[in-house]
Amino acid sequence: MRVKCVICDTIGQLDDDLPLAKKLRNRPINTYMCDVCHTRIAENTTARIETGNFRFYRSSPQMDKEF
Repeated sequence: MRVKCVICDTIGQLDDDLPLAKKLRNRPINTYMCDVCHTRIAENTTARIETGNFRFYRSSPQMDKEF
């Protein structure tokens, strides 16, 4: 299955038997993000969390204190 990254527009290949390929076929709202973009976003998010200016808006205040 050919897939396209939503951020960098690179075209990749997924095996048709993978669960991710099935999810993308059956639910068009789900989008694909390549490994390079995924790791870049994870690193940037971790760096923002470490600054202390990052706030989780979907979590409760109790979870923010524990984190």
